[in-house]
Amino acid sequence: MPHVRVNDLQLFYVEQGRGEAVVFIPGLGGDHHLWHHQLPAFAQHFRAIALDPRGAGQSDKPDLPYTIEEMADDVAGLLEALGIERAHVVGASMGGFIAQMFALRHPHRLGRLILCCTSFGGPNVVPMPPESLAVFTQRTGDPATDLRRLWAVSVTERFLREHPEVLEEYVAWRVAHPQPLYAYQRQLAAALAFHVESRIHEIQAPVLIAHGMEDRVVPVENARRLHARIPGSRLVLFPEAGHLFFIERAEEFNRVAIAFLKGEEPSG
Repeated sequence: MPHVRVNDLQLFYVEQGRGEAVVFIPGLGGDHHLWHHQLPAFAQHFRAIALDPRGAGQSDKPDLPYTIEEMADDVAGLLEALGIERAHVVGASMGGFIAQMFALRHPHRLGRLILCCTSFGGPNVVPMPPESLAVFTQRTGDPATDLRRLWAVSVTERFLREHPEVLEEYVAWRVAHPQPLYAYQRQLAAALAFHVESRIHEIQAPVLIAHGMEDRVVPVENARRLHARIPGSRLVLFPEAGHLFFIERAEEFNRVAIAFLKGEEPSG
């Protein structure tokens, strides 16, 4: 399976399609599988690439401090290794932190940017509700248990009730590709240290901000605050959808996101 050597570690990635590159970055604890509802659709128009960030999936998991800056540089290193000069970037949650940092540190490599269910970090974000925070910070170490608790706050109750097979598929994948607790904690520490509010206006690339209106992990007001601070950005909100809105409303998100990356006017 495809690995590349980047910044002293092996990064795992998958890709489908051809054309302009689009890189997908998952959130805390996640790997490329988080985007399996996106890759086939995007591959009809682009070279769709999803990576496992350091500490997750099938990438290396050094027991050393991680930073969002390092993870953004990992994305740049992946592009370099694949011979890709510029790429569009899609990041969700912590992946959105990485995507923002990539935009700030490697602007010459960025085409368009899509920020999903994320924030600019720091003291002026709307915090995670206490019940959700407990899920993210109080891990049991058992992958199946932790993932079910995570899913319960990451999607709407209606989606959980109507599509139990999506949860079971995701749990099966993650149990088969577990993340060590230390690596999760390393990622979490990096995410908690992220704060770019004072620099976010520097992003020059076209930006689409997408968010579920019932997000119980990163409240939707954070999307509005991001939108207010990134000049020229576009905001699309998905009603009746939670933190993982791009799974709950995959077809609608894919349509909006693909149109945006093609330079068309998104609708939502």
